[in-house]
Amino acid sequence: MTTFDKREDAFEAKFARDEELRFKAEARRNKLLGLWAAEKLGKSGDEAEAYAKDVVAADFEESGEEDVFRKVRKDFDAAGVEQSDHQIRRTMSELLATAVAQIEAGN
Repeated sequence: MTTFDKREDAFEAKFARDEELRFKAEARRNKLLGLWAAEKLGKSGDEAEAYAKDVVAADFEESGEEDVFRKVRKDFDAAGVEQSDHQIRRTMSELLATAVAQIEAGN
């Protein structure tokens, strides 16, 4: 195996790790977002956990995070929860950072 082959293998392994981290972080962010939204919607306990799972599942509708945003936005609108699009998106960004930190810390 040449040095070039070793470098190529290392880059491929790093890409795979980064993609796995991204997937895990987005899934965790979606769960945290679901729990945050559930609290705003007045849900707690098992009902909040079930709602968080629904938010995680919403992410599989299309690529990107717009499907998750739309679910939370629609649910907030239906329940009369006052949160702007900017507030929801800011919370999504903050929770993504939290999710990455939790994963890197092994939590």
